[in-house]
Amino acid sequence: MTIVSCSHGKHIGSLIARKLKSKHSYLHVDKFPDNELSIRFDCKLKNQNVVLVQSFYGNISDCIIEIMFAAKTAHELEAKKVTLVAPYFPYLRQDKRFHKGEAVSLNIIAGLIDSYFDAVFVMDPHLHRKSRLENIFKIKSKKLTANPLMAEYIKKRIQNPVIIGPDEESYKWARDVAEIIGAESRILKKKRHSAYHVEVKLNKKIDLKNKNAVIVDDIVSTGNTILETAKILKKLRAKKIYCICVHGIFANDALNKLKKAGINVVSTNTIPNKVAKIDVSGEISGILK
Repeated sequence: MTIVSCSHGKHIGSLIARKLKSKHSYLHVDKFPDNELSIRFDCKLKNQNVVLVQSFYGNISDCIIEIMFAAKTAHELEAKKVTLVAPYFPYLRQDKRFHKGEAVSLNIIAGLIDSYFDAVFVMDPHLHRKSRLENIFKIKSKKLTANPLMAEYIKKRIQNPVIIGPDEESYKWARDVAEIIGAESRILKKKRHSAYHVEVKLNKKIDLKNKNAVIVDDIVSTGNTILETAKILKKLRAKKIYCICVHGIFANDALNKLKKAGINVVSTNTIPNKVAKIDVSGEISGILK
């Protein structure tokens, strides 16, 4: 097996290869003056099981074109099998046509992956109506989760935790983490007015006196939902407020906003950032063995 770190997989590809004791290489990615991409392998591909590691953050469009070029090239150079490992996978929210004329982005991106790869593994995909990757991809697929790792982090470092899910979608992560560590949990209700304006409400009373509130979610993007949740938790006199997430996108200076609000933020390393303290490379390497 050869692990190849793409441009947005460099932070974790080498860690995966080290745990597997596999060969590791970096995909060379350059841009021409007109911004067209140029990619090149510098490792043997013939008769190899090639694993491309790419996390889709930042310039997502470039990330997609890059892995398509890489997968097609690997097949042309006679790789035995080409697998995509996506610590963070994009376009999962748009899983139906919400408004007339909209593209169903999930179906389009899934079709591209099916065309270029033999298998795909994704860490904590943000699934809605289609709850299984097998209902999205035609090729072999596997959903991985960082829930046990987040639970372990909380158990070792945070005393008297109460796990808080900031909205209904977060229950898959918050309740699972709470059950693993045997902690109390609450799932809040969210009403989204726009991408930047959300309203969060507590449906059931909870006693946070002398307890630490731990907000658990899969994605933190703008951080607005977390900020609104923290306001409620402060009113309930939580001792400290933590936020632990899988995918720390932290768009529009969200991380600094959360810190200024007194929230202790931790994420996994599916996306590299300043608070990526939970390493998921072991979970990924386990599925590749």
